[in-house]
Amino acid sequence: MAHPALIGGVFEIGKQLIDRIWPDETDKAEAQLKLLLAQQNGDLKQLETRLSAILAEANSSDPWTSRARPSFLYVIYIFILSAIPMGFLFAFEPTVAERVTHGVTLWLQAIPTELYTLFGAGFLGYAHYRSKDKHTQKNTQ
Repeated sequence: MAHPALIGGVFEIGKQLIDRIWPDETDKAEAQLKLLLAQQNGDLKQLETRLSAILAEANSSDPWTSRARPSFLYVIYIFILSAIPMGFLFAFEPTVAERVTHGVTLWLQAIPTELYTLFGAGFLGYAHYRSKDKHTQKNTQ
């Protein structure tokens, strides 16, 4: 169970969003009433559970959990930077460079398409909501 302040925080964010989205006072009051009803009905409990899982992951002392996103970027950097020595290898030993390139290509093609799709969706979703969160924080300051 998450901290009770988390529910209050979700509720406050909801109120702030309502203030920004609905300029008409009647619509704003109706939206706030729906938010209060959702809080009373326990609908915010689901959101609280999701947020507590995200916070637990972010605050995890497990290095694999806390470094997952940066580690992925390092792997991509290695792939990009490996183009430099591969260029030199190709200049001096083109057949070896071609065989290495062919091997890496086969290795990457062996990864199922579903995993690429899952990873892409997860990474793009995370990037989108993280950017949205940063934009929201910037506008509230």
